[in-house]
Amino acid sequence: MAEVEIAPTLGSELKDGFKPANAWVANGIAWLDDIQSFYRERSVIEKEYAAKLNALAKKYFEKKAKKSTSLSVGDTPTMTPGSLESASLTTWTTHLTTLEARADEHDRYGNDLVVKVAEPMKQIATRFEELRKRHAEYAEKLEKERDAQYADLRKMKTKYDAACQEVESKRKKSESAFDKAKAQSAFQQQILDMNNVKNTYIIAINITNKQKEKYYHEYLPEVMDGLQDLSEFRTMKLNSLWTLAAQLETAMLQQSVGQIERLTQEIARNQPHLDSMMYIRHNMGGFQEPPDKVFEPSPVWHDDESMAIDDSAKVYLRNVLNKSKSQLGELRREVDKKRREVESMKQTKQRVREGREQRDEATLVAGIFMAQEDLHQADRKRLAAEVETSTITSVVGDVTLGAKNHNFKSQTFKIPTNCDLCGERIWGLSAKGFDCRDCGYTCHSKCEMKVPAECPGEQSKEERKKLKQERQEAANALLKPTPGLGGGPRASMDHVAELPALSRSETVNSVNSGYAASAQRSMTSPAEETPPSIPTSTRPTSTVVVPTSTPTPASTGARKNRIIAPPPKSYISELPGSFPAVPSSKPEQKGKMIYGFEAGGEGELTVAEGREVTILEPDSGSGWIKVRAGYKEGLVPASYVEVSAAAPPASIAPEHTGQSARPTSSYSNSGSSIGGASTVKKKGPAVAPRRGAKKLKYVEALYDYTAGSDVEHNMVEGERFVLIKEDTGDGWIEVEKGGVTKSVPANYVQAV
Repeated sequence: MAEVEIAPTLGSELKDGFKPANAWVANGIAWLDDIQSFYRERSVIEKEYAAKLNALAKKYFEKKAKKSTSLSVGDTPTMTPGSLESASLTTWTTHLTTLEARADEHDRYGNDLVVKVAEPMKQIATRFEELRKRHAEYAEKLEKERDAQYADLRKMKTKYDAACQEVESKRKKSESAFDKAKAQSAFQQQILDMNNVKNTYIIAINITNKQKEKYYHEYLPEVMDGLQDLSEFRTMKLNSLWTLAAQLETAMLQQSVGQIERLTQEIARNQPHLDSMMYIRHNMGGFQEPPDKVFEPSPVWHDDESMAIDDSAKVYLRNVLNKSKSQLGELRREVDKKRREVESMKQTKQRVREGREQRDEATLVAGIFMAQEDLHQADRKRLAAEVETSTITSVVGDVTLGAKNHNFKSQTFKIPTNCDLCGERIWGLSAKGFDCRDCGYTCHSKCEMKVPAECPGEQSKEERKKLKQERQEAANALLKPTPGLGGGPRASMDHVAELPALSRSETVNSVNSGYAASAQRSMTSPAEETPPSIPTSTRPTSTVVVPTSTPTPASTGARKNRIIAPPPKSYISELPGSFPAVPSSKPEQKGKMIYGFEAGGEGELTVAEGREVTILEPDSGSGWIKVRAGYKEGLVPASYVEVSAAAPPASIAPEHTGQSARPTSSYSNSGSSIGGASTVKKKGPAVAPRRGAKKLKYVEALYDYTAGSDVEHNMVEGERFVLIKEDTGDGWIEVEKGGVTKSVPANYVQAV
């Protein structure tokens, strides 16, 4: 057989084309059943032909015996010839004997077709189908691994979003909490945790991209090349069986040698790679590799793709890098060992195929396949460790050099013990943590990766106590208030002003994404806003309207600490000339808010109780009217407004100014009202849903459920949640509770 210098392969040419290639190979293996059925039917015909030839010979042997004497010597011979026959009868006897011999040859040929051709073809078809299924199962496993990697990345993205949301929640608490110092400390600690989650998310992105690259350029092509090799192996076996059948027929029918030789020549021309080349030529398409995954900023915390490299982040990265480096060497050696085993088995298979070694090739192929699976699993672990190492070292270098890592061991603290990092308690049968065998450093399981590599080495009992006291004092210092801060409003404002600088952009998405649930800014004109979806449930309970006339740090291009301005000394209800003058010929209808209303979505307007408003659009039957309060316009419930009978004057002027004209505030950042007399706020009537509003869907917990991670909600039987996203097939749904969206098992809830 002529050898092709460069034979294309399925894996190098078709990339992500396993499923059609698998179907093509399956069709080739199924075709073996048709061929072996053909030889079985041919065997039946040959055996029937042999039986008919034998019956024919027997019939004419009996006739010859009756006529032998008369034909040889006549009816009335003078001397009986005995057993002698005439030459013509002898020739006839030879002819009949030859017929019987040919019948025996056909019978043997029929048996050989079944035993030597059809049965082996059935066996190899069964074995080939098993190998093909193994390839298909392995390809499905690779695809599930790829999808699982994508799912892990999505979960990490969700975890990062949740961490960002928690940062925002802590930031809001730091503004309104009574204990500003503690709230500020919690806020700063949450930012450090968010940076660690972000770094883990970026590492997961790089691992996913590398695994994806391996999937499309190594793992899947290897499986497809294995399919091609299986198909070509099938063709070789088919050729050998065809050749054997042809040789059997040649031995039986010497007179048909020419035809059988032509058949043999045709068989020899069937090179194993020809089918593959034809398939490739007819299946080449425009393969486009999926793009690499990129960092996606959280909708509530706008950030870039650069890794956090502050001191706290470096501690976390150093611990991650130390674990990866400790595993990398062993993983590389394991991968090299398994790769050498696979190459050795492939060389053995080649020797068997060339006839230099006698072994069962199908069994050898199955062994190679198992070895490749083991190699694949080890190589995935090695790849993940290498990506983690390279990602961290490319940003902060090898931060493990000179590090004095703690000799941690897992511990269950049955006696209440404080964490030396965060100062919190770790105790109880289920309170897992770590302590250092050398210096006695104790920490939560969640704090392990945040512990600095500053182990002083093996210490005595007295030294351990001294170190414990120093560490606890340092940890407790994080929870103490900042010196110089009193309990007054000014001290609170100064403390809030010390928030760390954050790389954020003041964009429209910052407002819409929940940058401050209690602070909504008007970033677009009313004409540019789109009607929001209004739920029929209760609306948000707190809104702060922040004027946008002063430039933000993002607008000036400088990265500054976010500073909350002190309250103004006086308020005005309207800004003169802030909206177009209305022609005096068309008087405006006035009204007064009999209840305070807080906006629950875009297009609505927050108005305090008792505020006078100008009615721009009356109620058209939806239960809502459009009003203007000061220089802002928006929708409020019609039942919240008392329409005045008198028309307003044509000229526009401020209603009133001064301290006494300050409108009712729906939010206060000072602590002066805490513990004092509180005004009972009047509650307005139920608000009619706006036309086209989207109704909320609720689910009710069927069982108690304890969250297994930060991206899951705890549930109590009978508790209700707002359904955000239904099950997409992974068995989880997203629900909202208390303004926080997390996941819960789909089979633990029912729709209500």
